[in-house]
Amino acid sequence: MVDLNHYETLQVSTAASQAEIKQAYRRLVKLFHPDSNSKTADHEQIVRVNTAYEVLGDAQKRLFYDRQLGAHSRIKPGRRQQRTASAQNKHRASRQTGRDADRQLAQWLQQVYQPVNRHLDFILSSLEEQIDRLSADPFDDELIEEFQAYLMTCREHLKSANLAFRSMPNPPSVAGAAAHLYYCLNQVGDGIEQLEFFPMNYDEHYLHMGQELFRIAYGLLCKAQVGLEASA
Repeated sequence: MVDLNHYETLQVSTAASQAEIKQAYRRLVKLFHPDSNSKTADHEQIVRVNTAYEVLGDAQKRLFYDRQLGAHSRIKPGRRQQRTASAQNKHRASRQTGRDADRQLAQWLQQVYQPVNRHLDFILSSLEEQIDRLSADPFDDELIEEFQAYLMTCREHLKSANLAFRSMPNPPSVAGAAAHLYYCLNQVGDGIEQLEFFPMNYDEHYLHMGQELFRIAYGLLCKAQVGLEASA
């Protein structure tokens, strides 16, 4: 006996193509899975969706299921219409939720991620060149002044990056990437602080510490990028 209408679970019609079924499955998994959307996470719904796709996603299983569905369909016309209308309403609601989530993500990428990434890239990609210049003569006053000016510029970029990061909440779907950005910003701040100690006492330990913290920050920035690509 067919206990559940898999078409209604996936919110597609019985005439849907295999491509449409696959697209519906991916959309619903993204909507209900806790790793991609904590606000709409629903374990039971994920189980139903997976069960439905296991059948409808396979052409042979779907054909057999369609025969079962037709043989055991004893739903009165009025009841069938009600269930169809309910499924359509749920489909429209989930599509609206998906569109809202897409708009929120696009806004976050433009308003937060892109400027933060740009500022961090300037800071992290320019340190080696600055240290190479300084290594010509670490005690040269002019080179020290240039290095301090560079660190001041880094501070300004970091300030702008932090302002952008706090300008709007991150969408749930990119929570992991946002966390990596947050820790990256902290590592960069600590790294700049270490580098600022060098002109005070010329202890190369602070240069090495700054370089190591920047290296960690770069790794976190890369993880943020990977996380965004995985959530796309």
